[in-house]
Amino acid sequence: MEAEDKNLLTAVDTRSLVDKVEMNLVDYFKKNALQPGDVIPKEVELASAMGVSRTVIRESLNRLKTMGMIESKKHKGTVITSPDISSLLQKSMIPHILDNSTLKDIFELRLILEIGMGDLIFRHITNQDLRELDEIVDQEPEFSEDILFDISHEIQFHSKLYSITKNETLKNFQKMLLPVFNYVYDSGLIHKPISNKRYVSHRGIVDVLKGGSPDEYRTAMRKHLENHFQRILTLEQSNA
Repeated sequence: MEAEDKNLLTAVDTRSLVDKVEMNLVDYFKKNALQPGDVIPKEVELASAMGVSRTVIRESLNRLKTMGMIESKKHKGTVITSPDISSLLQKSMIPHILDNSTLKDIFELRLILEIGMGDLIFRHITNQDLRELDEIVDQEPEFSEDILFDISHEIQFHSKLYSITKNETLKNFQKMLLPVFNYVYDSGLIHKPISNKRYVSHRGIVDVLKGGSPDEYRTAMRKHLENHFQRILTLEQSNA
C-alpha cells in the first residue's frame, strides 16, 4: 500500500511558483506606482520578502525583462522601463502559426485603424507629404473597379499615411503587421469573389486629403477598403 502511495506522488510544477512571483512583482510595481527609471529591490531582498529561492526570483525577473518591463542598469541595479508594445506583439506575429480566424481579425484591425486615423493625418499633413503621395500614386497602374490592390502599392501608399500621423506607436504597429498583410494577400485568404464593386482609388484618397475633411477622408477610406470588407464577409459566410 505504501509503495502504491508513492506512485501517486507527482513532481511539483515549479513554473506555477514562478508565475505567482511574476504576478506579485507586477502587483508590487502597481501598488508602489513605480515609474520608468525607478529601482526595484535586489534579488536577495525579493527572495527573502516572498519566501522563495533566488532562482525563482531570477526566472520571474527574466520574464519581465523579456516583456520589456524592467532592465538591468550598470551601477544602478534593475529598473522599471516603458515597454515597447509593438515589439512585444511582433514576437508572436508569425503568420504561419496563426489560424485563419486570427489572421482575419488582425486584417480587420488594420482596416479599422486606417479608417479612423483621419484626424491625425489632417492635423499633420504637409504639402511635401501630398507631393510624395502624388508620386506614389503616379507609379501605380490603372485599376478596375473590383481590383485587389497590388501588395507593394498598398504597402507604399498606406505606409505613407501611417507616417503622416506622426504617431510612433501607430507607425510601429503597421510595420509589425506587414508580415501578416503579406501572408493574407499571398495565401489567398481574401481572394474571394464579390458582387459589390464600389471603391475609391488611392488617387481619390489623395484628392480628399488635398481639399476635403477628416469625415470625408473616413468615408473615402471606407469605400477604398470596401472590397476587403466584402471579401472578409464572404469568408465568414463560407466558414459558417
